[in-house]
Amino acid sequence: MSLYRDDGIVLRTHKLGEADRIVTVLTRRMGKIRAVAKGVRRTTSRFGGRLEPFTHVDLQFHTGRTLDMVTQAETIRSYGEPLVSDYPRYTAGTAMLETADRLVMGEKEPALRQFLLLVGGLRTLGSGEHEARLVLDAYFLRSLAVAGYAPALEACARCKAVSVRAFAIVAGGVVCGNCRPAGAAVPEGETLALMVALLKGDWPAADASVARHRAECSGLVAAYLQWHLEHGIRSLRHVEREQPSERPPARPTPFRRHPAPDPA
Repeated sequence: MSLYRDDGIVLRTHKLGEADRIVTVLTRRMGKIRAVAKGVRRTTSRFGGRLEPFTHVDLQFHTGRTLDMVTQAETIRSYGEPLVSDYPRYTAGTAMLETADRLVMGEKEPALRQFLLLVGGLRTLGSGEHEARLVLDAYFLRSLAVAGYAPALEACARCKAVSVRAFAIVAGGVVCGNCRPAGAAVPEGETLALMVALLKGDWPAADASVARHRAECSGLVAAYLQWHLEHGIRSLRHVEREQPSERPPARPTPFRRHPAPDPA
């Protein structure tokens, strides 16, 4: 019997037969692993609740002919606990898991940087320190960079000119006026600055951004990600897209005193 151990984040699960599940895990050393967890759907299962998405688990596997088998599971940390009661953060976390699954395509191919990036993204998301969509966009940009698809944001993606005029997904990021292809988006300068801040981890600058620049940034980042993956991220349809209004709150109507009645 060939046994090995690794720790990882559960990305998704699928039912198998009457009581089993196929569990997809992004592990620290082995990369992505798909393994069978026997009997986890039974109420008497020893570790069924430990093999749920968002859970960081220490696992022991038995090597199989087609799929390996989970023989032991110990919870290290459940990143889903602080997310389940917060819809924007939960849906953002689900999009992170799906993106990690799509970006790490081969099984048992080490992907340590993607693993660490996912752990850090889920931890930051659960802490509530930053707006959920900002955390998600930062994760998208950094995971793309780790995969070799980082967008050019400070110089033209084609000629390296520093005077940029538009953002072209097919060109690989920002482009100058001479290199601008038809249909390229023309985002505001503050939107591009926000993308740079998210990619570099400049959270003070990102947190200081306004709603319209965040919304524009999210649209560009999501389109860029899905173009490179050649597939849509299904979880994105559930991610909260409404941004808080930038209008100042309406001033209350001043209380007007009625004149006192004349004495009889």
